[in-house]
Amino acid sequence: MTGLRAVHVRAPGKINLTLRAGLPREDGYHPLETVFQAVSLYEDVIARPAEDISAELHGRGADLATGRENLAVRAAELLRETAGEDSGVHLSITKQVPVAGGMAGGSADAAATLIACDQLWGTGLGREELAELAAELGADVPFALTGMSAMGTGRGDLISPVMSRGQYHWVLAIQDEGLSTPEVFAEFDALTGDGPGADDEDDARHGGEVVSALLSADPLVLARTLHNDLEQAAVSLRPGLADVLAAADRAGALAAVVSGSGPTVAALALDAPHASSVADVLRGAEVADEIQVATGPVPGARVIEHVGRG
Repeated sequence: MTGLRAVHVRAPGKINLTLRAGLPREDGYHPLETVFQAVSLYEDVIARPAEDISAELHGRGADLATGRENLAVRAAELLRETAGEDSGVHLSITKQVPVAGGMAGGSADAAATLIACDQLWGTGLGREELAELAAELGADVPFALTGMSAMGTGRGDLISPVMSRGQYHWVLAIQDEGLSTPEVFAEFDALTGDGPGADDEDDARHGGEVVSALLSADPLVLARTLHNDLEQAAVSLRPGLADVLAAADRAGALAAVVSGSGPTVAALALDAPHASSVADVLRGAEVADEIQVATGPVPGARVIEHVGRG
């Protein structure tokens, strides 16, 4: 145990710029190819020494479970077991990312917890070791560690950083009621049936188009590449999402896409004033419970503050 009284770590939510899903494998998982972008909606985790591992939640999802069902609690337990640590931690988590919204808020909590507890306990694990633990916790946790823009393959957990130029402005249409990722994939399977899954060559070509678009620093170019194989399934389960996508188009967004398994819709704008305009129109359309403006890419989980013993 270090001499720290607290460690504050911040981790971002994400948008899937593109998401291609294949038919489920024998283990039940779908092979994915996705390009993530971390955006400026954040989860803040403050870790303090304690006898055991516990958590309290603030902000969004303050009524969510704080026991072993909570991914941040599981992250602390996994790190403690891996490092042979016998200390505890109390996690104070302030949530800004939509809950069950397709933006990986829980994964961001877990990534922030891994870094916070590593610092608090002085376990000294490197980023590669933390990334391995992140992959054990969930497919989106490794990206929450790295942030910025990255390609995800496998279950989305095999991360390759992608060079990105410029800043992108997003308008996020957020729903209070989330969508279950397993239910969205089940609906995707039902809609796909035994038809052909994602084509590897086509996926590679499309992924390359997104990477080139990010290098261009031109949101008009990026807008033409936004795609999500799960969008139809999300709309099937939540028909009102079709109204959100249509409203984003009417509001003048360059393009709009359901992020991940939804239901958050991410609309791309040309610049900050355009994002503000699109957001105002979407608020007036009343197609979402909340409208937020965010930018990306932003860094992954990082220490904001160390508080030493006074």
